[in-house]
Amino acid sequence: MTTIGELALDRPLLLAPMEDVSDQPFRLMCRRLGADVVYTEFVSSEGLIRDVRVCLEKLRLADGERPVGIQIYGAQPDVMVEAARIAEQAGPELIDINVGCPTKSVATCSGAGAGLLRDPERMAAIVERVVHAVDLPVTVKTRLGWDHDSIRIVENARLFERLGARALTVHGRTRAQQRKGEADWQWIRRAKEAVSIPVFGNGDVKDAESAIRMFEEFGVDGVMIGRGAVANPWIFQQAKAYRETGQVPEIGPEEKLASCLTHLELSIEYKGLPRGVIEFRKHYKGYLRDLPLASAVRSELMAMTEPGPVFDRIDAYASELGVSVGAF
Repeated sequence: MTTIGELALDRPLLLAPMEDVSDQPFRLMCRRLGADVVYTEFVSSEGLIRDVRVCLEKLRLADGERPVGIQIYGAQPDVMVEAARIAEQAGPELIDINVGCPTKSVATCSGAGAGLLRDPERMAAIVERVVHAVDLPVTVKTRLGWDHDSIRIVENARLFERLGARALTVHGRTRAQQRKGEADWQWIRRAKEAVSIPVFGNGDVKDAESAIRMFEEFGVDGVMIGRGAVANPWIFQQAKAYRETGQVPEIGPEEKLASCLTHLELSIEYKGLPRGVIEFRKHYKGYLRDLPLASAVRSELMAMTEPGPVFDRIDAYASELGVSVGAF
């Protein structure tokens, strides 16, 4: 059993914080589909302290998505402390510090995210001060290092533990790799062996089998799933079934289409029109995956901006497949 503050988790599967993906509707769906913990999109600390609407909106939480963590990023200790206190008021179960985002705008231009890996003193100051500023458990998500020549994940894992972090998520790539190449899970194992706090593995968890392999062969306390959940939202429940039975359950077209419509409804409720429909487009591929003629149907749906035509087309598609779409 893994304990983080008041959370007691049994080999948890976690939804990763992903910009423009891990919004409330997607978090709610992933919880329904088996995720044990979900994380918000990463939130700018500068935006929070300046009351930027889009940043404050990311702090909106719903009971159905708990337990949930809010992830914040920034390069200034004072700002991160203030932002963490603002995030704490939103009522999450934990606060996560982003020390892993590899994008140019975050890591290179602002020195936040993975950029902190090049400034160990600043990184340590942020973690230590945020830990002492809030009552909630503070966790850290990071990468192996800035590049292949500066991999310091073992040393950093020990540092985060000393500073009071309650858990650590390790993405098995360097910042230089971005999302390319293969994640090196051996380094995740080494980090796990170096500390006593829970360590969650992340990177290249593409299906149920790879999720369970990370548990069984690399000794992690939990597995965090990002792009694998976007491609297949059922990955959480499939991984749990595979762990228990050795079989990965098939998801039929009726459940796929019903889930798609439920998620779309949540998106519209949360974001309004037409935004709720337009921003949902990124999810059609995952919900229609492996269905007959899915590519053509998805192309039609991508052009739609109003919910009526989307619901009508999916209903018609269900009829073509010989299934009926009820409530999910």
